[in-house]
Amino acid sequence: KSRRRAVEESMSVLGGQDAGQRQRARHALVAIGEAAAPALIKALSSPQPLLRWEAAKALTELHTPLAAPALVKALEDRDIDVRWLAAVALAGLERASLVPLCEALCDRGESVWLREGAHHVLRNLSQGELADLLEPLLDVLESPAPDLGAPLIAMELLITLGNQSARLESMDPHP
Repeated sequence: KSRRRAVEESMSVLGGQDAGQRQRARHALVAIGEAAAPALIKALSSPQPLLRWEAAKALTELHTPLAAPALVKALEDRDIDVRWLAAVALAGLERASLVPLCEALCDRGESVWLREGAHHVLRNLSQGELADLLEPLLDVLESPAPDLGAPLIAMELLITLGNQSARLESMDPHP
């Protein structure tokens, strides 16, 4: 059976009422891998909370950078469990989550849910080599007025990330 057909079949039960079937479908989608990502990303915007949760849960295991923008958007989901899983998935993407996360903070820094999710992601990422880079944004997210400072500091981080990326590309011997 084709991968596309397998994705369609698993997605058809992913939002159903039977927890066991949902879990099996989620595991099947994760086993399919990157080919399942577009369907899971689309499911993050479903009106069905169970389907959004299952999609976010699967994306935490897939670790695909393709999902980063949709996962950032899911940080503002009305369901706290979906928001939490989106933050976990973004933390798992490590550096690949930073640009879409910073772009969202620049655009929607007034969103409490977005800032809370961003804080969770950044706190996890700041435990490693990104600590110095992320400290200013974490500091402003923990400040008394994060809605005022977060967009500016997020923009500064985007510029820094862009400069680092350009430097790495200029050192690449095989452009």
